[in-house]
Amino acid sequence: MTDQPIPDSAAPEPPALFTWEFAADPYPAYAWLREHAPVHRTRLPSGVEAWLVTRYADAKQALADQRLSKNPAHHDEPAHARGKTGIPGERKAELMTHLLNIDPPDHTRLRRLVSKAFTPRRVAEFAPRVQELADRLIDRFAAHGEADLIHEFAFPLPIYAICDMLGVPREDQDDFRDWAGMMIRHQGGPRGGVARSVKKMRGYLADLIHRKREALPPEPGPGEDLISGLIRASDHGEHLTENEAAAMAFILLFAGFETTVNLIGNGTYALLTHPDQRELLQKSLAAGESGLLATGVEELLRYDGPVELATWRFATRPLTLGGQDIAPGDPVLVVLAAADRDPERFADPDVLDLGRRDNQHLGYGHGIHYCLGAPLARLEGRTALATLLTRLPDLRLAVDPAELRWRGGLIMRGLRTLPVAFTPVRHAVPATEPDAPGGP
Repeated sequence: MTDQPIPDSAAPEPPALFTWEFAADPYPAYAWLREHAPVHRTRLPSGVEAWLVTRYADAKQALADQRLSKNPAHHDEPAHARGKTGIPGERKAELMTHLLNIDPPDHTRLRRLVSKAFTPRRVAEFAPRVQELADRLIDRFAAHGEADLIHEFAFPLPIYAICDMLGVPREDQDDFRDWAGMMIRHQGGPRGGVARSVKKMRGYLADLIHRKREALPPEPGPGEDLISGLIRASDHGEHLTENEAAAMAFILLFAGFETTVNLIGNGTYALLTHPDQRELLQKSLAAGESGLLATGVEELLRYDGPVELATWRFATRPLTLGGQDIAPGDPVLVVLAAADRDPERFADPDVLDLGRRDNQHLGYGHGIHYCLGAPLARLEGRTALATLLTRLPDLRLAVDPAELRWRGGLIMRGLRTLPVAFTPVRHAVPATEPDAPGGP
């Protein structure tokens, strides 16, 4: 991949972007861009040319700028880059009509419908289920003294949680786990595997929506699942089409699990490599306090968050951003990971400080596209980290940090594996013990 030369020929060459070395630690490169080329045009590995926005002030402006559309129709794709923006397979599966790809007024209408599932009260009611999932998953490996926290804990926890919230029957949730695993494994590689999983999800969701519509009671009951709520809205004048319902369910699955996988994985890794901060948090939890856990999760989102780049935006008319002229149709990618380490906004941005108070990070976005599922992700992150540190108090890395590998996708940032060791805990559920019906 080549970057366009900087106009000042005396300026140093920009660092290499999107290599495997860059994926392991992108922050030095982002620091260079913030200083020398805060709005930088580059060719992505897919062949698409896009602007990268790295300073906090510019990022916040771009995330709320109505001249930057989420609709890929505003991007006049060259032939070599056709179909390489957005989520692989979503176009062929007719899943484009979701919150990440549309603008007002359709975005306003769909967000209003879905937001009912993520009220503080609804999320709080879901807390016991998230705690149950966290404990059950740890029970599976606690007696072994070692585990891969990505595959055995961080990955399955949000999958089963979002499936429960959507109303996917327990007996079908392992299928979703397999499809989601395929989507994660193939990021940064051949897109066919992702597209096949998307197609399977689309077919399943269409059938599930049909079955739920046939069995929908006249009035909603307590704790009605999200898919039933979407169907009910569709049937009561809100004009939600079946494709819209399937697309909404799909994006909530897609966005609702991987961000939390990475929050748990990246967050645990950060704590294990910052023992002073981890010790402070464990002491706070042992004392029955919750304040440091709450601010700590926000700091982990800022320090090494699950979403490296915000999803695609496309200029609808000429605009100037960070001193650069953006032409209509140009893709713009806001680099959240760079903005959240901007020293103009955060004191000592490269220092992990779980007690940080002034922490208006952009980890879940900003403006009308602020992540709808952020309350659920925060609940899952707090529950997962607190349960791990409490039940496995001497948790430690089982490999040298240099041996860890990061997934090579463009938008998300997460570890492929996270091998850990700990003192085996007795009375954990043996690996051979059967699960409860429908459980993870």
